[in-house]
Amino acid sequence: MLNRRLLRIKVMQSLYSYHQAVGADLLLAQDRIAAAFEPDLTAKEAPDRRLLEGQRKLGEAQLREWYKTGVQPEKTDDKAVDAALTDAIGYFEAQVKKDAAFFGGQLLAGAESIHDQYLHLLNLPAALLGVIEEEQSREERRRLGPREDALDANRLHQNAAIAKLMANEQLQDLTIRRKLAWEGAEEVEALRAAWQEMKADGPLREYLAAKPTDAPELDYDADMEILRTLYKDYVFKGEALPRQLESDDLNWEENRPIVRNLVLKTLKMLPHAADEKQELMNLSANWADDREFAETLYKQTLVEDDKMEKLIAGSVQNWDVERVALLDKIILKMALTEMQLFRGIPVKVTINEYIEISKLYSTPKSKQFVNGILDKLAQDLAASGDIRKSGRGLLDNQ
Repeated sequence: MLNRRLLRIKVMQSLYSYHQAVGADLLLAQDRIAAAFEPDLTAKEAPDRRLLEGQRKLGEAQLREWYKTGVQPEKTDDKAVDAALTDAIGYFEAQVKKDAAFFGGQLLAGAESIHDQYLHLLNLPAALLGVIEEEQSREERRRLGPREDALDANRLHQNAAIAKLMANEQLQDLTIRRKLAWEGAEEVEALRAAWQEMKADGPLREYLAAKPTDAPELDYDADMEILRTLYKDYVFKGEALPRQLESDDLNWEENRPIVRNLVLKTLKMLPHAADEKQELMNLSANWADDREFAETLYKQTLVEDDKMEKLIAGSVQNWDVERVALLDKIILKMALTEMQLFRGIPVKVTINEYIEISKLYSTPKSKQFVNGILDKLAQDLAASGDIRKSGRGLLDNQ
């Protein structure tokens, strides 16, 4: 299931993308000032290029100063410069607001897409059977009958575990509503390549060669075991399918353990006695709470950005805060926001989580840096009353 660490990572990624976009927005705002003072080559009188260049430089300098300090620039003696600056600032603020909303939406969509990936993969066996049937038909047409040495995949077509999965009413409903069937040309081609990998697999060949017994439950166990093997060895490992899944989703490597866990747990929930009404796995134990956690952490980290920047600057000795890596600053700001905002999460839990995230995503030295800054600031904020914990948040909070 989806856990809070992965949610924190997705918040971090969205914040990083947002800050990258803000940098681009500033350049675009600067371009608007430059465009305002481009020489008009169609004018009757020759433009004063030196004047225009001076106006452009003044406008751009004031924009950068405003961005750095947040202080509204004073009016100049040049109305054209003031107008261009007002336009650029208005444009920048509007774009930043759009970016904040966009990346916040992407954060939630990215998390929720994990559940779609899970459902999509539950549809894979049905699509695989279609690929196998297509291959068999093609071979028969080409040779006017089946090859004597052809692999007999009939037992896979009769696999009761696959049939039970395909008959699940919830899966059928969600597949239609969310369009999660395996239908794309690239997906089908990946399935064809994966089937070639599977055919060389010893356990699969043994399964296909074995005859069913007179004990339905034993046969079902064998059917389920080969289905688990196909998922483990050719979907979450292997070559063709992992490559396709990664090309479809840049975050596949990150999401893969969660999706794998959901798929394999679902197979455990489908014993021989299960019927078509068996409920599938949810994204998390309480997605409403987890969604609110991620959304609130993202929004509040943006709201508190300036405040957290000053806190970090005050705790970084002999080091210009602007030289701190952007990702490290985001990690620190998220952790500080979480400490103060979520009273039910112990401080030590927050610190440990962000240390682990820094180890995964930032520089080799980030672990010690993040640990040192958070440990110091946590003590300062607790002493000032800015960190107040309750309930579970009081655990290990001495």
